[in-house]
Amino acid sequence: MNRSRRIVKPTRRDDRAIRRGMRADPDTYEATAAEFAQMRPLRGRPKGSGRKVRLTVRLDRDVVDHFRATGQGWQTRLNDALAKVVSRART
Repeated sequence: MNRSRRIVKPTRRDDRAIRRGMRADPDTYEATAAEFAQMRPLRGRPKGSGRKVRLTVRLDRDVVDHFRATGQGWQTRLNDALAKVVSRART
């Protein structure tokens, strides 16, 4: 499978519409050449808090299915549910 990205340049008409939209939006501006020169691409995942540990654990399918069905962020919600159990057990 070819995973290369295809860059599609906007037409002159599209480019004019984009520039009009930028001028009309007070929250945006066109970056200068100096600003472009300072930009660096973001690579990889953002750095975490350092508090989490990577591990492999086997869970019941219905438990995993339940959390996965809640959509993106299901692993965080699973972690939060386990943290509540631990918190209750400590008190």
